[in-house]
Amino acid sequence: MSSLTVLATGPLATIQDRGRTGQAALGVPASGACDRASYELANRLVGNEGGAAALEVTYGGLALHADGDLLVAITGAPCIGVPLNAPTLVRAGEVLRLGPPTSGLRTYVAVRGGIDVAPVLNSRSTDLLSGLGPPPLSPAQTLPIGSLVRPMPGVDLAPVAHPTAGRVVIQVTPGPRRDWFTAAAWTSLLSQTYHVSSNSNRVGVRLDGTPLERARTGELASEGMARGAIQIPPSGTPVIFLADHPVTGGYPVIAYVTDADLDACAQARPGQPVRLVS
Repeated sequence: MSSLTVLATGPLATIQDRGRTGQAALGVPASGACDRASYELANRLVGNEGGAAALEVTYGGLALHADGDLLVAITGAPCIGVPLNAPTLVRAGEVLRLGPPTSGLRTYVAVRGGIDVAPVLNSRSTDLLSGLGPPPLSPAQTLPIGSLVRPMPGVDLAPVAHPTAGRVVIQVTPGPRRDWFTAAAWTSLLSQTYHVSSNSNRVGVRLDGTPLERARTGELASEGMARGAIQIPPSGTPVIFLADHPVTGGYPVIAYVTDADLDACAQARPGQPVRLVS
């Protein structure tokens, strides 16, 4: 069996697939790749089965030793030192090193055959909130490579735009607790420029800006939460839920990010300006 050996992980590197979907009623979060489009593209470029496990790398720094000849594809945030959006052969004994990305935050590495670790509740995804799935990658770890593959797609390069390095514009729709906030708060949500907080992670993107004014006091009973929900905690500033979000929450959801813009949220890096639009 082919394998990769982890030499360095950078700030955070995890194994991700499509996640544990359909189990929220049992209290099991979905997890899975944060930038779903980049994850899916990486697997298609190497002819993997749908849902194969790949690596999600936060802000580069990953170094991998190929223990045999391997075909890989790297997508998402463009890291210095590696080809992007193209199937690439890594020879046995070579080291694949991902430098810091020039834009975006999360990079995906798919290997033909997929990362073949044991699934937990039908998924190989690392969930940082619940602790389900394999732990984050660590140096000297060996990653086995599977053998389930499809024919290669015959694509030399996928013409996909890089994540933006400037202002990220996110479309939103009103949420179920929009009425918990004043009209001025809704206007503020859609008119101010936020900045991504350094406290953001796979659970959610925290935005720094002017706090929003509530129309109601008190707290809600816990409600079901979905990916893309924009919760407003007591700080008054938004939190956009990503892949590792909890299945329930007690802070009011003022809006939801449209599904088409969720991947852009996953690529927003700390300090980057963000505008929410309706």
